[in-house]
Amino acid sequence: MRDVIIVGGGPAGLNAALILGRCRRDVLLCDAGKPRNAATPLTWGLFTRDGTSPFALREQAHADLERYGTVERREIEVVEARRCEDRFEIKLVDGTRETARRLILATGLRQDLPKIEGFETYWGTGVHSCPYCDGYEARDRPIVAYGRGHGGCGLALELSCWSRDVTLCTDAKDGELSEKDRDRLGLNGIRIVETPIDRLEGNGERPETLVFRDGRAIPCSAIFLMPVACQPSHLVGQLGCDLSETGVVPTKGDYEKTNVPGLFVAGDASRRVQFAIVAAAEGAMAAFAINMELIAEDTA
Repeated sequence: MRDVIIVGGGPAGLNAALILGRCRRDVLLCDAGKPRNAATPLTWGLFTRDGTSPFALREQAHADLERYGTVERREIEVVEARRCEDRFEIKLVDGTRETARRLILATGLRQDLPKIEGFETYWGTGVHSCPYCDGYEARDRPIVAYGRGHGGCGLALELSCWSRDVTLCTDAKDGELSEKDRDRLGLNGIRIVETPIDRLEGNGERPETLVFRDGRAIPCSAIFLMPVACQPSHLVGQLGCDLSETGVVPTKGDYEKTNVPGLFVAGDASRRVQFAIVAAAEGAMAAFAINMELIAEDTA
């Protein structure tokens, strides 16, 4: 039986494996090779690595882990997970099973895009979920906030940090925005378009124009989506994790513990702040907490 199994090889899982390897823990890291940021050309906001390709970051992390003989990394999908008394058992897609004293889920979330032509084409290059990650690259150009109600208003105001040419597209009939929100948007020079969107057009690499169903069109260098409910890994349900309304696993305290004893969740599946550097920090905190728990058990 291993000390720890980590499911997911993004920033959270990789950094957890690194810290646990340095603690000389027997670790199995399973990565299905389907990262959420696969369509993202560059990772921003990561000090000393600002603007680095996600795949280059992953390759360096893999090389770092090779220093630690107690860490095994497999490129394989975990299809089942369950808690058995004081341990966890996983089943891999090839039918093999592994057990460990602790389990970290670093599986991230699946982003479901609105069913609008062009959104999938430009996902990661002009359609984004995080202005802190991608707003700077759209600075001082026409950008669009896509969302409804008070949340859509908040996103549009947030985007004014990067551009004064902001349009809020609600893709819905009137009544979604309060008069107070409309007034606030107007005072800040943010336009409101409630006509449904027909398509997002561009040059094949970047978006350029947002076209509405009534034929109108506006320039659009980037569109940012209001955070919506995302789909967590099916393993979350198998293990009996609590879930928030948005599909996020709530964690206890500062160390990524869940309601299931011995189970930790780190990265996008546990937070709405979805930065690579935050995910990596959560992986480190989960690793620290697990190591301390195992020390307490082994020295009791």
